[in-house]
Amino acid sequence: MSSPKFRPLTFGVRRVALRDGAKGVHYLHAEQQLKDFPTRMTDRLQHWATAAPERSFMARRVKLADGSTGDWRHVSYAQAWATARNIAQGLINRGLSAERPVVILSENDLEHALLALGCMVAGVPFVPTSPPYSLISQDFDKLKHVLRTVTPGMVFAADERYARAIEATVAADCEVLMTSGKVNGRSVTSFADLAAIPATASVDAAMQATGPDTIVKFLFTSGSTKMPKAVINTNRMWCANQQQMSQSMPVLAEDPLVLIDWLPWNHTFGGNHNFGMVVFHGGTLYIDDGKPTPALINETLRNLREIAPTVYFNVPTGFEAIANAMKTDDALRAKLLSRVKMFFYAGAALAQPIWDSLYESQEREVGERIVMTTGLGMTESGPFGIFVTNPNVRAGDLGVPTPGLELKLVASGDKTEVRYRGPNITPGYWRAQVETSEAFDEEGFFCTGDAVKWIDETDIHLGLKFDGRIAEDFKLATGTFVSVGPLRGKIIAAGAPYIQDVVLTGLNLKEVGAMVFPTQAVRPLSGLGGDAPLADVLNSPAVLAKFQEIADELAKTATGSANRIARMCLLSEPPTIDRGEITDKGSINQRAVLAHRAETVAALHEDRLHYIVKASPAA
Repeated sequence: MSSPKFRPLTFGVRRVALRDGAKGVHYLHAEQQLKDFPTRMTDRLQHWATAAPERSFMARRVKLADGSTGDWRHVSYAQAWATARNIAQGLINRGLSAERPVVILSENDLEHALLALGCMVAGVPFVPTSPPYSLISQDFDKLKHVLRTVTPGMVFAADERYARAIEATVAADCEVLMTSGKVNGRSVTSFADLAAIPATASVDAAMQATGPDTIVKFLFTSGSTKMPKAVINTNRMWCANQQQMSQSMPVLAEDPLVLIDWLPWNHTFGGNHNFGMVVFHGGTLYIDDGKPTPALINETLRNLREIAPTVYFNVPTGFEAIANAMKTDDALRAKLLSRVKMFFYAGAALAQPIWDSLYESQEREVGERIVMTTGLGMTESGPFGIFVTNPNVRAGDLGVPTPGLELKLVASGDKTEVRYRGPNITPGYWRAQVETSEAFDEEGFFCTGDAVKWIDETDIHLGLKFDGRIAEDFKLATGTFVSVGPLRGKIIAAGAPYIQDVVLTGLNLKEVGAMVFPTQAVRPLSGLGGDAPLADVLNSPAVLAKFQEIADELAKTATGSANRIARMCLLSEPPTIDRGEITDKGSINQRAVLAHRAETVAALHEDRLHYIVKASPAA
């Protein structure tokens, strides 16, 4: 059988070196050395403003009065540089600093981007904050925590949707900046007025005063059972990481880079990885106002029918929606696949059926497959850390460390934790000395809590694959360890396309259970109307029968109590950001779900719950 044909893609790191440390400890690094990188990200912005002034830096569709979107509004590199300098002058005039940074409440838009660039030029950190903290939260607890932690001198929001949150949380002596709208009881500065302040020589002096250790931004981690921490992002961290990405993914520099992207800038994937990539390489970013949700996915598909990216990034739910649409959408297949050289997913596991569906559409449309890549990273690592080495990627594969990043592999029970040390690692958490000291080991490696194992123990150059989270694993009452990560992935794959995510239960109990967050695909399966309550959908005979089938199939391949799903319930209440059950990138926080749904867990295992399914004894 011949190997599948892939669209050509060069992988930058193919060989690694491994050395032994103390008992149970090994060190892994790329043989390729990290090349020199810029002192600050604004050097790259200034370069492209001179080298390609008319090139589009960023574009977003104009919002129309009826709430829909119209044509694209573009900002060139020359315009971005000039506006960033004007904004920087305004920030300098106000005396803003790391002690009084700029907090950004609203989602991705052109004003958000320009304000961020202005902060970078002035050497004033900015703090992109999860919009749901303002728009969905009812108590604003996380937003209050953000503001207490960073003590801003200015808070920016796009429009009046954020007025209630501002009224409830922003101190009276903190300036409010908005693109449009007002806030009851306080004055508001217009974004247009800030952007019109003429730049002076003080702007050049301020930028020259910034350097590798200058704090560019604070990014808040999602938090599990505790409040989010403010991860310090410096110029060195961001610039080093972009150089590492360029060496690991040479495709980024081969052609003029074009991205179309919805990923939120308050998260490291969208805000550091992708936003930074565009600035570093002089690319063009089309802001996608869609998202991988039933209400917004059509906007994403519309954009992908019009804009052909050179590389494309998304989370598994986004690729699932695109895979389903490409089966019948000729225009989508033609445009999206016309020049894209690489797909990349992160945030959660990508089920194999989705992978197979994408490959089928690609082979039908262009006669070859687009390489689906992935890796491992986190907010504290810039985020890029580990990347695959060849096109034959399987679900769970991570690959090898990027140049300049050293991995420390530390035995932890029956698992191996991966730790990071390199120029792309954060110096710590802002105003959190204890948490910072706890995050690093005695050799200065950042402790990730992620577990890994070799893809192939006989070939270390293939690298590592994901083995779950150290803290997620638990023991049954028998003392048997349950390895959560691989088992979750197995359930999601077996239940595709009906399972969005799974939380495993059974700590100190006799059996493993599963609480399932279903996808919208259960609705047509149920045979009920689109407006039927979700609880009725989940209790319909067709849905129950399907999940009974899934449970029985899983039981057939189980080898013992630690990987046998004995009972399974479907959850009609979606995870909430207020309770920390879902992160900003859409992945499930296992510990938070278990903590907040302890009664459901108990009822599931005590036969007090109306079980959706139990694995058949004969299975």
